[in-house]
Formats: sequence, structure tokens, C-alpha cells
Amino acid sequence: MQQLGDSSSPSFNPLVVLEFVSGTKEEAIAWLLSRIRAPQEAGGSGLLVEQLGPGVGAEQKDNPNLFLVGASWERLLSGAEDVGLFKEYSDGSMRGFTYVNRHNFKDFQGDGNGFLSMAECQYIIKHELETLRAKDETHVPGYSNAKLYPGKSIIRRLLSKGILIQMFPLHHKEELKRLSFSWYKKIKLSLQPLDEIRHYYGEGQALYFGFLEYFTFALVPMALLGVPYYMFDWEDYDKYVAFAVFNVVWCTIILELWKRSSATLAYHWGTLSRKKAFEEPRPGFHGVLGYNPVTAREEPLYPNSKRLLRIYLVSLPFVLLCLYLSLYVMMIYFQMEGWALYVHDQHPSFWTGVLLYIPSIIYAVVIEAMNLVYRYAAEFLTEWENHRLESSYQNHLVLKVLVFNFFNCFASLFYIAFAMQDMVLLSQSLATLLITSQILNQFMEAFLPYWLQRRRNKKMIRKVQKRKIPGDKELPLAEQVRLEADMSAYLGTFDDYLELFLLFGYVSLFSCVYPLAAVLVVLNNVTEVYSDAFKMCHVFKRPFADPAADIGVWQLAFETMSVIAVVTNCALIGMSPQVKAYFPESETQLILWTVAIEHGLLAFKFILTFLIPDVPKHIQIKLSRLEFESLEALKKKKMLEGAEFRKSVHGPDTPSYTKVEVHSCSLLVP
Repeated sequence: MQQLGDSSSPSFNPLVVLEFVSGTKEEAIAWLLSRIRAPQEAGGSGLLVEQLGPGVGAEQKDNPNLFLVGASWERLLSGAEDVGLFKEYSDGSMRGFTYVNRHNFKDFQGDGNGFLSMAECQYIIKHELETLRAKDETHVPGYSNAKLYPGKSIIRRLLSKGILIQMFPLHHKEELKRLSFSWYKKIKLSLQPLDEIRHYYGEGQALYFGFLEYFTFALVPMALLGVPYYMFDWEDYDKYVAFAVFNVVWCTIILELWKRSSATLAYHWGTLSRKKAFEEPRPGFHGVLGYNPVTAREEPLYPNSKRLLRIYLVSLPFVLLCLYLSLYVMMIYFQMEGWALYVHDQHPSFWTGVLLYIPSIIYAVVIEAMNLVYRYAAEFLTEWENHRLESSYQNHLVLKVLVFNFFNCFASLFYIAFAMQDMVLLSQSLATLLITSQILNQFMEAFLPYWLQRRRNKKMIRKVQKRKIPGDKELPLAEQVRLEADMSAYLGTFDDYLELFLLFGYVSLFSCVYPLAAVLVVLNNVTEVYSDAFKMCHVFKRPFADPAADIGVWQLAFETMSVIAVVTNCALIGMSPQVKAYFPESETQLILWTVAIEHGLLAFKFILTFLIPDVPKHIQIKLSRLEFESLEALKKKKMLEGAEFRKSVHGPDTPSYTKVEVHSCSLLVP
């Protein structure tokens, strides 16, 4: 078997790594490599694969079963068309890439070398590998227990059976060095290099960091307004009415303006129109092989009735059980809180004063642990439900996790606010939960990764000193691949968005009783930018690009939270003694006025949503022009088909046709 040592051949550029478990049977490896190398017409991927050589001074414990996957430029360009990649056309618009019309795209020169970014090439290879499906094989060669079913993803099956350990894209050392310097290595008061992040990591990562940056700047006005409220400890709740109204307007405006900002980014990155493309089945989806009635292509089919039974008879009861357990833990927390208050009242001292905060700290730690355990259970259940589309899978997973996390993190605060009606305890509990969760997150996301990176660097230095040839300035390819294989896998932006969602809830729901929350979140987000950038560049494996057009279902989650924030803030104001003093004889009238104000604020919120368009006008015009040209191209195509039909019926004595290009399509028109 051909091996790739410390340097690759000029015709082969390694992009993706496949690592099999040590001791994998040769027939299994040979079978998979043959399927990967086979042309698409024969059911293969048409990619290039070479085995990684042992390198200089290889150790016996090193896994020999590492393979590098690449592709010819022609294959990558045809793959770009297969995945629906949008690139900038010669007229400046963003259009779907087609191989036959490749020379009309901006920046396409010669054979197209450099036209696609490394992240795009790696995404194309990932797509081709994941869509490699079993045909008539009954099991993986050499592994009779690893059954294969028609239409099931081969790569996913090998991963689930432990035959294939991992699949990951390689870093580019020079590009990573440049990105690290401009991103986090120099302290600066400027925006993040989103275009560079997108070029190296893809649109999904760039949109997350763009949203994190946007959210941080959007919090600054609320933080500036909250500082005097906290410092001067104003007791007049009438002042907090203005703060709540500002909070409502703030929530709506920042979310609407973010949609415009993300639409602008997505258009320039070529994903705004791409999101409307037909969605292929996710690699983990399995079922009986059949034909899709829409595309007429062969793919796995799974009855929707079975999926619904799994959701309503298993997943839903499990979520309700977890909510009950969360409620039970919350009641234990209140018992601990009551015991601490009793001890402090009986023996007031400095230490019993400290004891008052211990229950909230313990509860905050337990909340984080429960959220972590529930996350793994939710992922297992959502995978078991067998959703056909990746978007459907993500929606169901996000819904499960958000419902539990919202209940787990905010149930105690709602109980204190509206059942106990203890604003002092509410402010204290909110501050304790917010600060404790941020300390835990900073430890997990900043200090722990930094320690892991230092430990890994020490191992790397020892290996390099052993293996490096004197005079070499760079780490050999074999060593780079093995070091990256030992890095932790990046699990996506799900947890990052979830953290921002919870912080947004802490800020928007109870800002009336703890105005300093926005200040703490701003400080957290500033450190989050640098810690996340450091982890992406030096702690985690490079993730595959995610061609996202927006932040997905998280936009709806944030908007739902903003609606809940309106109701919560109005209710807190209505419960204040200062407001109740205006209605000394009629509690019903107080409730009616509170509900009326709440409805008025909600109406104002939805009016703002209607008045602020999601997509800027100039981008709407470009998208409409693109749609118009597509319809014109379709019309001319039908004219061409009609002319060809007349020619076949009446003979060659037909009018001549000229070649035109409309919307990246070459057409013949009279």
C-alpha cells in the first residue's frame, strides 16, 4: 500500500485524516479505500487516499492506520457544484457554482487552483465521504458483527462500531499562525476578523463569533444604565419602570438588527441563497432503501409514524421526568436556604452570614452538572428518533435542551419572585447563580484548555526533540497529523449558543432586581472571545466548515426569551410596593393595569419587528434580480426544448440559435 511520509507528492494535497483503530483488519481497510477511490459512477467517492508513513524515529506504539484523503482540483470543483456552493460571479453577484461555467466566476484563474478555500475543500470531501452508502454488502469485510444495511452511511457505521476512530480536517500551519495573530494574540479595541475566521473555519463559526461580538456591544448601553441603579441603590420602583421599558425595546431592537447584520454577512459569504437548496438526508439517517418521490433518487426511507411514536412515547415522558427531578432538586435547595436562614437568625455572625450564600453556590454547581448529564441523554434520544434532515435533528435537540435548561436555571428565580415575592432573596440568588456559573464556565473554557495546551506542548517538544532531523524548521507532516489526532474534538457551537442564551435570560428577565447583571455578562463575553479563539486555534482539532446562513433555531430561542422578558418585567413592577400604593383598595385594578401595560409593550415589540426588515433593501434587490434571471433562464430553456422538438419533427430547416449566458447557465436562444 502506498504510504505518504514527511512530504506529500506535488499532485496530492492532504486535507482530511481517517484514523482506524490499531489492529484493524486489512480487508476492511482495503474495502473502504477501494470504495473511496472508486469513481462516482460506480458508487464511490472518486477521492485520493494515501496511508500516512511512520515518519522519522517512529515509535512502536504509534497507530499505523492513519490515512490522508485529498482530491484532484477537477473533483473538488465538481464537488463544489454537488454541495451547492455559492461564489462571486463576474458581475459581483453571488451565484451557485457550476463546473461548466466556472470561468465566468470571479477569481477563477487557470485550472482553478486557489479558487476554493481549504475549509471549502475539506467540507466537500466530508460531504462525499458521509454520503458513501452501503449497497449490497451485508457486513464490513472481516467483521461479521458489523452489519451493513442498504442505504446506511458506511462512515457512520464504522464510527459506531469503533473500527474508524475519527475523521477530521487538517490545520494549515501558516494560515493558522496569521489568523491567531490577528484574532487574539494582540490585545486591541477593534472588531474580530470575521472574514478570516470564515475563510479558515467556515460560515457557522464566523457567525457565532459575529453574534458573540454583536451581543457584547449590544449589552454596553444596558450595562451603562445599570451601574447607577446598582451603585445608588434607588428604592423608587417608578424609576425601574423606565428601566423595564428600555429592556423591552433593547431586546427587540438588538435581535432585529442582528438579523439584518447576519443577512448581510451571509449574502457576502454566499450562504443566504444557498440555505434554500434541497436538503439531503443526514449521514446518520437509516432506513429501508427506496426512492425519494421528489428527487427520484435512491435513499433510505423511514416511516414518520414510527418516529412520532418514539418522540411521544419515549422522549416526551423522559423530558417530563427530568423536569420533575429538577423541581425536586429545587425544593431541596429551598430547604437548605431555610436552614441557613434559621442558623443565621439564631447565631448571627460573619461565618453564618457567609453560610447564607452556600446553598445558592451548591445549587448553581448542581444545575451545571444536571445540564451536562441531560445534554448527553438528549443527544442519545434525538439520534435514536432517526430524523431524516440535519435541520430537523438540530431543532428537536435544541428544543429538548432549551426546555430543560430554562426550567433548571430559572425555575427557582420565578418561584422566589412570584411565589415567595422576596425581592432581596431574588437579587441575591440571581447574583449567586450568575457569578457561580460564570466562574465554572471560565474554568472549563479558559483555564482548563490553557493547562491542557501547555501539557500537550510539553509532550510535543519531547517528541520533536526525539524525532526531528537537525536543521528542520518545521514539524514533519507525519508528526503534525499525529499531534492533531491527539487533540480534543470540537463539538460545535451548540454549547456556546446555549451559554449565551442563558446569559441573555439572566440579563433580560430580572434586570429590575439586579441591574448589574449586564456588566457581569459584558466582562464574561470579553474573556469568552479570547478563550474561544485560543481553544479553536490550539486546543481543539480543526472542525469541518458549516455553511450556515444564520444562527438557525437559536434566533427563535432568543426572540422567545425576549417575549418572556416583557411579561416577567411587567409582573415584577406590578408586584412592587411602590406601584401597589397607587391601588390601595383594588388589587384587581392593579392586575388589569399591569396586564394592559404588558400587552401594550408586547404590541410595541411586534410593531418594531414588523417595521424593521430582516434583510437590508439593497440585498433584497440583488436577491430579486437573481430570482428574475433564474426565471428568464428557465423560460429560455423551455424555448430551446421546444425548438429542438420542432427540429426533430420538421427536419433541420429551422431558425438558427445563438448562445447566451443567463444566471450561470449557457443557453441557445433565437
